[in-house]
Amino acid sequence: MDQPKWPSKKTGRRYITGFDGLRSLAVIGVIVYHLSPNALKGGYLGVPIFLLLAGYLVTNQMIGKLSANQPIGVGNFYLRRLKRLYPTLLSMLILTITYITLFQRNFFYQLKEIFVTNVLFVYNWWEVSHGQSYFDRFNGESPFTHLWTMGVEVQFYLIWPLLLILLFKLLRDKHQISMVVLAMSVASAILMAVLYDPQNINRAYYGTDTRAFSFLLGAWLAFVWPADRLRAQLKPKARRLIDGVGLISLLIVILMYFVLSGEAAFTYYGGMYIFSIFAMVLMGVIAHPGSHLNRWFTNPIFTWIGKRSYGIYVYQFPVLIFYESHFKNMGTHPWVNAIIEVAIILVISELSYRFIEQPIAKSDWKTLPAKIKALTHVKENYRPWFKLAPAIIVVIIAIVGIVQSPAQKPNTALQKRIEQNEKALKAHNAKVKAGQATTKVGSSEIARKYGLSNDQVAATKKLKVTAVGDSVLADGSSNLQEIIPNIYISAKVGRQAYQAPAIVSSLKAEGHLQDIVVLNLGSNGTISDDDANKMLKTIGTKRQVYWITTHVPSKPWQKPVNDKINKLAKTHSNVHVIDWYSASIAHRDWFYDDNVHPNVDGNTQFAKLIVTEILKDQ
Repeated sequence: MDQPKWPSKKTGRRYITGFDGLRSLAVIGVIVYHLSPNALKGGYLGVPIFLLLAGYLVTNQMIGKLSANQPIGVGNFYLRRLKRLYPTLLSMLILTITYITLFQRNFFYQLKEIFVTNVLFVYNWWEVSHGQSYFDRFNGESPFTHLWTMGVEVQFYLIWPLLLILLFKLLRDKHQISMVVLAMSVASAILMAVLYDPQNINRAYYGTDTRAFSFLLGAWLAFVWPADRLRAQLKPKARRLIDGVGLISLLIVILMYFVLSGEAAFTYYGGMYIFSIFAMVLMGVIAHPGSHLNRWFTNPIFTWIGKRSYGIYVYQFPVLIFYESHFKNMGTHPWVNAIIEVAIILVISELSYRFIEQPIAKSDWKTLPAKIKALTHVKENYRPWFKLAPAIIVVIIAIVGIVQSPAQKPNTALQKRIEQNEKALKAHNAKVKAGQATTKVGSSEIARKYGLSNDQVAATKKLKVTAVGDSVLADGSSNLQEIIPNIYISAKVGRQAYQAPAIVSSLKAEGHLQDIVVLNLGSNGTISDDDANKMLKTIGTKRQVYWITTHVPSKPWQKPVNDKINKLAKTHSNVHVIDWYSASIAHRDWFYDDNVHPNVDGNTQFAKLIVTEILKDQ
């Protein structure tokens, strides 16, 4: 993310080297989370750290001038930010769109909207209404999703200097202004809680207003803990105190990295704000030149990562998405693939740092028109044009992709099937409610189609089942309804495990939770202990739960999800495993191209497995 820097020592300010270490902690958390959400479920919290740093550094630079009634140079501030942000962002957008246009046509839609909203830095608001959940890691995951943070950060940069000038004109007293800033951060956290919707978290997660509290906490710290007034000379007792506070904050930040799921309600009801407070305290300790943490966070590795953290953040998601779409064994060898992905990200980020970020940062944009004019007058020496040719070709391909990209994703055969099944679900569920559910297929045909005995077919007609799941269940719903007439199915594309507890509670309240409950969750992401326990508590111990293992070999959460299901079966006597993963792993011919959703033959096997496992206990 953006890295505002202190002026050199000649200006009376210092470069806080430890902040490169804090940036490293932030970007490492984000990347590990994207590689393995189950291993570091709170890694997405690296983003609030970036916002804290931005709020602190920017505000600290402005307070001195505003206090002395000096202009802060808003125009120059905007130009510096754009000069820092635009080149890498534009390079990433153009390269990614070019790659999609040439090699990854499954992402070849909405490119115009994505490009324009990112260039205007309003992509986060576009995501609110058009994007998928940040935590939906399967349902058409976009290589641009992570760029929502750029929109939020730049919107702060645009608004904050003007708001700060207004506050100083109205109040003048820095203490009063700091209290207003702190109150604004609390209001932002409250707004996140108010707007949080467990069925659709996009508004609370992507909104600039709901994420402002991290930036504002950093800004508030700049008032009460100005970096240029912190002295390196500390008494031993004071040094031990500040180091102790910093260590405790660091431990809590790391702990929340591991436990604060982005799918948990607590995260939006104050959890993310609490994290930001401890991260702010850690940032304040690192900023102090007399603390040991400043030196601990200053080392060659952290410095290297920190200085390249913006490029690492920007390029990491396209690398992960494209790599995982080509290598379908992510779930089988997650760590081997993770190492390869990280290596690719670091190489690209280093190239970006050397050949894009640094040259442009050091260049004088005032000479750009003259340089372009000089190129147009080259007659005999064509070497400059040969150097520019690859970039020109890439830009042309990207423009063609942007122009030709459809506004909507075309429906595949799988999507059409699921849409038809979802419509049929509503009609069938209505019949189940009315006690009028039947099957149009004869018993002998069902027995022949699914390889069942006549006794098994007769037994299935007596079963009363409730099934809750994602698109895999929606894909196979017509087959299940064919065998089990009295099955009530709640299935939706992109459904996350964190949404399921509320769905199960609603089904129970409506009287649609039968004695046999089938769960098919985990295709789109991990399943937290909290969500699993909430569902099982609502279902109760008297009902029998049949939990289907997931088959998503291209995703790193396949094994953690299946391990979680098997563990739940061992600790809960009423939980039974339907091992779809083991039954299907050797049958690539059972699946559509995504190797996740069963095709016609696969759905037959899917339904057969569910029915036979249930009948074993009847």
